[in-house]
Amino acid sequence: MANKLLSMHKVRQILLFLKQGASQRTIEKEVKINRRTIAVYLQKFVESGKQFEELLKLSDQQLEEFFCLLKPIPEDSDPRKIELKALIAGYVAEMAANSNITRLLLWEEYIKKYPHGFKYSRFCDFFTDHAKVNNAVMHFEHDPAKMLQVDFAGDKLHYIERSTGEMIECPVFIGILPFSSFDYVEALHDATLPQVLKALNNLLDYLGGVPLSVKSDNMRQWVSKSCKYEPTFPEMLEQWAGHNHIALLAARPYRPRDKPSVENGVVIAYRRIYAQLRNETFYSLAELNKAIREKLALHHLVNFQKKTFNRLELFNAKEKPLLQSLPESVYYIRHYTKAKVQKNYHVVVGEDWHFYSVPYRFIGKDVRIIYCTDHVEVYCGTLRIALHTRNFASHGYTTDKEHMPENHRAILTHKGWDVDYYLQQATDNGPATLEFFKKVMENKLIVDQSYAACTGLLRLMKQYDGARMENACKRALKGYRFSYKTIKDILAKNMDKLEEDETAEFRIPKHGNLRGPETYNIN
Repeated sequence: MANKLLSMHKVRQILLFLKQGASQRTIEKEVKINRRTIAVYLQKFVESGKQFEELLKLSDQQLEEFFCLLKPIPEDSDPRKIELKALIAGYVAEMAANSNITRLLLWEEYIKKYPHGFKYSRFCDFFTDHAKVNNAVMHFEHDPAKMLQVDFAGDKLHYIERSTGEMIECPVFIGILPFSSFDYVEALHDATLPQVLKALNNLLDYLGGVPLSVKSDNMRQWVSKSCKYEPTFPEMLEQWAGHNHIALLAARPYRPRDKPSVENGVVIAYRRIYAQLRNETFYSLAELNKAIREKLALHHLVNFQKKTFNRLELFNAKEKPLLQSLPESVYYIRHYTKAKVQKNYHVVVGEDWHFYSVPYRFIGKDVRIIYCTDHVEVYCGTLRIALHTRNFASHGYTTDKEHMPENHRAILTHKGWDVDYYLQQATDNGPATLEFFKKVMENKLIVDQSYAACTGLLRLMKQYDGARMENACKRALKGYRFSYKTIKDILAKNMDKLEEDETAEFRIPKHGNLRGPETYNIN
């Protein structure tokens, strides 16, 4: 027979041509099958002893069985297989009930009872075959806008904290609408319930509507008390659900297949977001989430496999119109606490142990702090004296310059100067000034040592006018000492105001006592 079995459609074509008395060469031309293959099938037809008309009346399955193309599944004749198949379900149940029971232990007990039974490797194959049959996956049809599935990815993303160089790990929240596979991905500061609620708010805003229900697994942020039939949800989560008119659902404990869409969404996020961001460096959570949004948007534009449309098109056409309207206001959590303004004009939010500034005139005053996941407000009486973006960096400081005393601002400004600042100031004054500043910086072992001298030069620039500073730098560049004191002396002695003599070519004056070259001519 040919390596590739012919379809019953081709076999019937051959039978029809043979019935009409066509030659093998003609059949080859019409059916596009090699003559040697046709000859093999013709021999089979002849050996069957049946007429072509009889064969054509058979069904496809009867034809396959007749020509031994469809082999029936053989029944087990080995008594060892029959014995082990009867035992395997009980073995699997034992292992599920007691984690201390291993396959090796069960095999040892089995081989004692059945000395002529299978070896250990073949014994394990029966467990694999049993799992294949009993772990079949059912396909579900999802209704549009009915359910939202959410979960956390197992792997985290990260960004670099500029001030410390520390790598900050961020849990990644993922939500997906199973009908359209339209998903949402966001990195969070942490995996606490307030952060989850913030992510849920952002997710609904991203969708532009609210589905009928939302399902997660039994993570502690979602379920306060697990139960297969009536799980208990945290009060804060129930308030969020009531605010958005959405039903809360929980998967059965230890049953990830109850939410397969979001489990698959995690895998896709690894491939189309994590993998593409692996070589990029981010310096804030906002930067990281911006990059995630960009990759997510591209992911939604990729067509489904073997389909001519993508997630965004399916979502906009069939799911978004069926979503409930967003509530008029966003649900958010507000926390209240009290504090006394410290000597450094900061108050602390104890939950994060982060310090926030207030105007220095409130030092020693008792204040109220109201904060949510995004902002921190500080009130003295009924007056709001400070508003900050919430920062989750432990033992960190968030300071508004306007809250500082004048002298503190001056110190902060001074500390903030760098090479670019000094060179820009010098450039604005003139080319000679810029060149002199560069010489001052080059003469130090490290550039930081030159900052004090550069600060002094800037003060001289203010004390005297910029034109005098430029002239002083021109004069100083002719020498070899490049320092603050050099410019100070030039300006103090008004040397920058002296007109420079034109430098003429120097010649030795003529004098009667001097011998000329002719004196040394030797004839």
